[in-house]
Amino acid sequence: MELACTGNESSRNLLSVSSPRPNHPSISKYPKSVSVEEGIEAKALFCVIGMTCAVCAGSVEKAIKRLPGIREAVVDVLNNRAQVLFYPVLVKKETIQDSIEDVGFKATLIEEEMIERSVHIFRIHIKGIACTSCTRTMEFALQGIHGVQNLQVILETEEAEIQYDPKIVSHNLLIEAIEDTGFDVILISTGRDRSKIQLKLDGILTDLSKRMVKNSLQALPGVEAIDFDPTFKKVSISYCPDETGPRNFIQVIESTGSGRFKAVINPEGEGEDSHRQKEVREYLKSFIWSLVFTIPVFLLSMVFMYIPGIKHALNTKVVNMMNIGELLRWILSTPVQFIIGRRFYIGSYKALRHGSANMDVLIASGTNAAYFYSVYSVLRAATSQDFMSMDFFETSSMLVSFILLGKYLEVLAKGKTSEAIAQLLDLAPKTAVLLTFDSEGNVTSEQEIDSRLIQKTDVLKVMPGSRISSDGFVLWGQSHVNESMITGEARPVAKRKGDDVIGGTLNENGVLHVQATRVGSESSLSQIVQLVESAQMAKAPIQKFADRISKFFVPTVIILSFFTWLSWFLAGKLNWYPKYWIPSSHDNFHLALQFGISVVVIACPCALGLATPTAVMVATGVGASQGVLIKGGQALESAQKINCIVFDKTGTLTIGKPVVVATRLLQNIDVRDFFELVAAVEVNSEHPLAKAIVEYAKKFREEENQVWPEAHGFISITGHGVKAKVQNKELIVGNKSLMLDCSITIPVEAEKILKETELMTQSGILVSIDGHMVGVITISDPLKPSAQETISILKSMNVESIMVTGDNWGTANSIAKEVGIETVIAEAKPSQKAEKVKELQSKGLVVCMVGDGINDSPALVAADVGMAIGAGTDIAIEAADIVLIKSNLEDVITAIDLSRKTFFRIRLNYVWALGYNLVSIPIAAGALFPSTGIRLPPWVAGAAMAASSVSVICSSLLLKNYKRPKKLDALEINEIKIE
Repeated sequence: MELACTGNESSRNLLSVSSPRPNHPSISKYPKSVSVEEGIEAKALFCVIGMTCAVCAGSVEKAIKRLPGIREAVVDVLNNRAQVLFYPVLVKKETIQDSIEDVGFKATLIEEEMIERSVHIFRIHIKGIACTSCTRTMEFALQGIHGVQNLQVILETEEAEIQYDPKIVSHNLLIEAIEDTGFDVILISTGRDRSKIQLKLDGILTDLSKRMVKNSLQALPGVEAIDFDPTFKKVSISYCPDETGPRNFIQVIESTGSGRFKAVINPEGEGEDSHRQKEVREYLKSFIWSLVFTIPVFLLSMVFMYIPGIKHALNTKVVNMMNIGELLRWILSTPVQFIIGRRFYIGSYKALRHGSANMDVLIASGTNAAYFYSVYSVLRAATSQDFMSMDFFETSSMLVSFILLGKYLEVLAKGKTSEAIAQLLDLAPKTAVLLTFDSEGNVTSEQEIDSRLIQKTDVLKVMPGSRISSDGFVLWGQSHVNESMITGEARPVAKRKGDDVIGGTLNENGVLHVQATRVGSESSLSQIVQLVESAQMAKAPIQKFADRISKFFVPTVIILSFFTWLSWFLAGKLNWYPKYWIPSSHDNFHLALQFGISVVVIACPCALGLATPTAVMVATGVGASQGVLIKGGQALESAQKINCIVFDKTGTLTIGKPVVVATRLLQNIDVRDFFELVAAVEVNSEHPLAKAIVEYAKKFREEENQVWPEAHGFISITGHGVKAKVQNKELIVGNKSLMLDCSITIPVEAEKILKETELMTQSGILVSIDGHMVGVITISDPLKPSAQETISILKSMNVESIMVTGDNWGTANSIAKEVGIETVIAEAKPSQKAEKVKELQSKGLVVCMVGDGINDSPALVAADVGMAIGAGTDIAIEAADIVLIKSNLEDVITAIDLSRKTFFRIRLNYVWALGYNLVSIPIAAGALFPSTGIRLPPWVAGAAMAASSVSVICSSLLLKNYKRPKKLDALEINEIKIE
């Protein structure tokens, strides 16, 4: 029997909306694994005996970092020390010590120090970030600032997430440091909680009135931070939703100063989405303006020179040998070079000032070489009687235009990669109907409000056909709610008084009154979005390959460009190639210069930098839409290598909603009294089998809400059962092993019942009262309809399946035989599950653990990839790398298949990005020119460079068309029929 009892620990469905109502345990926020944004941090120093080399140190470090709540771990193999920074609310020092000893070393705690350190996170939108060189520039600027702990940048959304200690450094100082590197920064969120509201103010004109409003707001409980933007008359307020809410802020502001001030919630469309739209508009505007000047330059250089009448006019001399055509091209190309293209100068200057080189450096180098040589040539013609100038003004202006076009298309394509998040956010309705009540509970008024103004405990009216505005529970009414957009459940779910509902789901046929329990960033929808956003922030290990290359890419290209120019120039001077190779009106210097400029502008580090993160971003978004939440690139990369899956039984292979099917009493005791005692003990446990017993025991009660007798000295023996004292009777409820450990004699009749239940793949729970066996409760937990087919499909994918369960051998073997699993480990404790995972890993297998219970958490952490069933507990979800929110077993296949297709796409992106640079740079340098006469003019090279980044993004966007294996569609149809 897999009875993982957890005392009073709370667990819930991932998407349930249980609230901390009276007499109910508090529900912890999900997902905790995204980040520990603020809390007391502890430092522990361990003496680790047995380490001999860096490999040993790596093993210890990896074992520690697998634990939840670890911020940092540093292992010193020379001094046999391991220093760990951790959050005691999530992990204990004893657990860390055990994890070190689990990998084969002796660990002793030397000292532990509590550090009063607040870890804050703020998120920013960065304008102008183009490649990994830009990321390194930011890292270089921030790494010298004391108090900065971590920086994660995502190129596709141009966002960064920075962890810092607010007691040491402020986020404003960090923003200034980033802006000093050449990037424009827009603050998205800051502080511990992402519950933040922005209000538009009217009436605040002076510093005094601003202080009045600020002091009034700070007096409210739960207000954490207040930021004023006097330019746009806005105030941003970060707050704790348990204590206050946005309607309180508006009321306080409007009551300050005798009603002189007014506040409304900031209109939609002024958030980070608008920043992207603004950037798209800016690039489009710059591109159009560049065309206004570039098209005339192109016509003057490439078209009008071949029209006799116009050619004669353009060749008319102005000063000495300088003609009208050259002067016009100079005048028209100058605004393109210095006004429209100033962004490249600013970016390259600030990058070089910080000792790095990015894409802007390449662009500025190429366009400057073409422009300033042209200026020199024209000025020399103006001061000479016989020098015929040869300018490249069309090259510099066309380069800028093509690059701006490429940037415009790139920003457009990047916006497509985050559409999954936008679609999730669109599920939330814009407005809600707020109800107010009198003292007798009668509705006195209805008011339509912005859904962002909903506060905890608000009662909302939900009409048929409208979406539920907030997570909560039904106070009044009956209806059916379509939750498929969140849970994947195809059929509407019946809801009545007391049932939980999820914000964003669709109310179908009845009126409901819903009390809000989780609002803002605490809602299920917001937490899924936060998880996807955090996953998209995390780099996949394969990204390090591109980072290493990009570090040397730009300097190498500039050196190659110089040597290309020098080689062709010297070859011309030394007559190593025939004169007819030089185009008319050119000389060998011009030819060499064109080759050098082409090399600079055709090279593209952006394509390399975008190859992995764009694919990861699209894949995590697609996964979320399929009900598979992937916590970052590391999990995605590991999933594609899985060749062995370890399945838990209860709630994973089985439905997880067991029911009592039979009760056999072995002594003379009333069945009503029997279940009264057993339920009084099991009500303290969160295990599915315990819940089944409690639910069954309710049938013998006269009153629905009658309180169970109090259980004293409750003890949970994980994987075995529970003990407690009820009405002065000592009760032990659990499996056979627990009874034997407690020296309880098991009668022959009970043994016979247990064997019968095992043959029928049922679980038999033994009940002992005061040391005597009094009954056996038989519980059936049917297999999930998709279990057998899922195991079969995994075999066809060359993935081995193993079942590890705490249930007895008989039941375990029967279940395994039914689903087609050959390897079974039964009666396993949580630590033994983790040991089995490590044993498989030692054989060279890439192991995935699929589970849903608290007792699965150690194995989920130990596995290369942990997958938690969405209906599982908070701790299991916390420990997992991938969450299957629909609780469908076949989503294991979806996760692996999506991962494999994603990394096929990433490899394809790298082949293209590397192949493009390896092939295009030699061609631009003139490698084919001697044999074929093919050469790339600089403006063609610029167009190719712009196209390369866009092509990589478009390649990643093809993942949006991902379809899960067709076998699963047929399997889902069968599952619906069975249900």
